[in-house]
Amino acid sequence: MKRLLTLFALVIFLTSCGGASVATYTNPILGGDYPDPTIMREGEDYYMTHSAFDYQPGLTVFHSKDLVNWTPISYALKEYLGSVWAPDICKYGDKYYIYFTVAHPKGRMNFVTYADSPYGPWSDPIDLKVGNIDPCHVVGEDGSRWLFMSAGKRVRLTDDGLAILPETMETVYAGWQYPEEWATEGLCLEGPKLRKIGEYYYYLNAEGGTAGPPTSHMVVVARSKSIHGPWEDSPFNPLVHTYDPADRWWSKGHGSLIDTPDGRWWVVYHAYENSFTNLGRQTLMEPVVLGEDGWFYPVVKDVAEPIAAPLPLQEQVDRKALIGEFRLGYEWKFYKSFDPERVRVEEGVLTLQGKGTRAADSSPMMFVAGEHAYEIEAEIELHGDVTAGLLLVYNSDFFQGTGFNKERRMRYRKGSESGRGRSAEHMWLRLRNHHHIVTGEYSFDGVEWHRETWGMMINGYDHNTLYEFQSVLPGVFCAGDGYATFKNFTYRSLE
Repeated sequence: MKRLLTLFALVIFLTSCGGASVATYTNPILGGDYPDPTIMREGEDYYMTHSAFDYQPGLTVFHSKDLVNWTPISYALKEYLGSVWAPDICKYGDKYYIYFTVAHPKGRMNFVTYADSPYGPWSDPIDLKVGNIDPCHVVGEDGSRWLFMSAGKRVRLTDDGLAILPETMETVYAGWQYPEEWATEGLCLEGPKLRKIGEYYYYLNAEGGTAGPPTSHMVVVARSKSIHGPWEDSPFNPLVHTYDPADRWWSKGHGSLIDTPDGRWWVVYHAYENSFTNLGRQTLMEPVVLGEDGWFYPVVKDVAEPIAAPLPLQEQVDRKALIGEFRLGYEWKFYKSFDPERVRVEEGVLTLQGKGTRAADSSPMMFVAGEHAYEIEAEIELHGDVTAGLLLVYNSDFFQGTGFNKERRMRYRKGSESGRGRSAEHMWLRLRNHHHIVTGEYSFDGVEWHRETWGMMINGYDHNTLYEFQSVLPGVFCAGDGYATFKNFTYRSLE
């Protein structure tokens, strides 16, 4: 029955396309660690942001005209509050809002930031003084403002959306019961996304847990003609799910509905890539159809194959080419810190002040690579009593890489460090990640390169092993008293 409905939805989708769109895209639309996507449309413009977790600046806002090619335009969070989870971006009146959860280290609390434009500047975060996770803003039929949250809960907002009304938290939804034989992490009712379409409010939730078994996560749908319920589960749930561990995309879930100006519908969600879970949860998109019965249906069977683009594709910005510009908050982020005073960039040269006493507590600067195989290279010069180099970082306990100080070259493995061999104050370093195999090279003149004798594996660095919802990100570090300069920083894809 579900197969027949999918075929029926495909016919409707192809008919609605009218043969106008011949261009295709291939998932992911944002490769690498871009989890918990939240998306909105204003006219022909789309805006999206994601969970920041422990990376700062956080809540980078992306813009697109075609839903496929995305450009960072601002960042909303300029201070480290803790691990930032599952935001929701929306517009109400003439202002833009991002509601988000801070889960660690002081317990789960929720905040909001706002701006007159998605390009910022964004306000300082406002503590809503309410617990739970995964807030989603929605407006009731009477104009009331609400936050729906995990575990089927909701709370009433004040009219300005910047505070909650006390004693209004209540449970309004119990979730959809999936078959008990499915391998999941548990019910984990979370990630609500609501929007009014026609006569119904559609209430999307994630279930099954965001990691764990490949078949864990999913997107389920309920609907109601009132923001106050009752909520009716779709008889065709789940809308998005990984059924086979052999598929390319695992733990698909946490979805948001988005439309095109001509009335077609898509669902944007995240997923892990089979065998590359250390890339984090990546942002995917697939078409869905709103049937005459008022329910949404999936269209494509295999989101690993090319899919007809929702809109005419715009010229793509080569975001990898921007990595060498060291733009904080756009490509580059600190780990558990936002300290722009540590950074100076002039004519492509990064000057990075030392922090901490070793790589583990140096708060590295990192970026999302999102590829299976790549290498980074830099010409590095030391100033003062510092150690500097290149890293692949999961967290402050688990990272691998290469560096040097004035006495010796350094190797980093699982967060431990060891030194060996000839060193200098001025060196060239390379760090390569080729399908989880990590190797390094060094040079004293930038011409003659020497292979390091060590090699390491990094495939186990993921949330299923280490928790924290992080991913492996490449970057640079400087620890100690002084600073280092990074010249001719290069990112090369080896795919």
